[in-house]
Amino acid sequence: MTGPDHLDADRLSAPGGQPVLVVDAAIWRRQDVPIQAVVIGVDREGVLPVTAPDDFDMMLTVASCSPSPWVSLDAEHFGVAVERLAEAVRKNPQASTIAAAVLRLTAALPLADALTIESFAYSALLGGAEFARWRRENDSGLPSPSPATPLLIERDGDRITLTLNDPANRNAMTAAMRDALYEALANALDDPSRPTVRLQSAGKCFSTGGDLTEFGTAHDLAEAHLVRTLHSNARALDALGERAEVRLHGACVGSGIELAAAAHRRTAAIDSWFQLPELAMGLIPGAGGTATVARAIGRHRTMWMLLSARRVGAAQALDWGLVHAIDDER
Repeated sequence: MTGPDHLDADRLSAPGGQPVLVVDAAIWRRQDVPIQAVVIGVDREGVLPVTAPDDFDMMLTVASCSPSPWVSLDAEHFGVAVERLAEAVRKNPQASTIAAAVLRLTAALPLADALTIESFAYSALLGGAEFARWRRENDSGLPSPSPATPLLIERDGDRITLTLNDPANRNAMTAAMRDALYEALANALDDPSRPTVRLQSAGKCFSTGGDLTEFGTAHDLAEAHLVRTLHSNARALDALGERAEVRLHGACVGSGIELAAAAHRRTAAIDSWFQLPELAMGLIPGAGGTATVARAIGRHRTMWMLLSARRVGAAQALDWGLVHAIDDER
């Protein structure tokens, strides 16, 4: 097909007014022009056409149990579901197109580099109009009381168990909890005995993600980026390699799954569910999700999680590779 020229491609962007393209996956081919728009490839016939996944940011089909990178949607409501995804882009076009760009750019990068790019983009969006609108429309309220010990540390021989310990606040990731977790992970990395590390949570869920009362409170976004990348829990957890495991249960939202996805072994209880809600706030993941989740399930399915903000249950997470096993231990 004939694509747009370079000047015409300007309109296929957030500033240009057309931040999303819904195209037939069987015939669309991305042209060698700088298209910033989110490209959603659709397969309305369920034939799973042979195509180049790199040409798309998301690939949707009516075929059931489709292989990666496709996302299977209910045939009866397929058109409605696609339009909802497109409308999510239109509502937050800057965050959506930046998310797509970050996922494209970082797919082949080492994790540490991918985390750095995500943090650059996250800091930029913290200063953007879409996040400012979300803050105006959503009063996060006063900070919740924090426990004296937001992270429990137990050691039994060469095994360390770390427990997120703020069940009253659904283990929301406060700055105090993140700092305590990073210190514990860094200590495990420096320990010459090379202990194994198990990360888990107290209470009814693993974590509902970042504490909303702390969102947007950084006064220096450049410094916030530097601290975020210097003390990255996702990077530290990944560096532990096969020595680290995470046990998940209940809600695993935002940073609750972004961090966990960095672990090389992830086990979920049957009641676990996973969600990436940041785009509705005018943001992208800031705890590593564009790198960790994308490495687990691929960038196309990660983009679907971001745009849809739908909950992914334990069975689907296992099928996609977001978790490695399901158990009923809890």
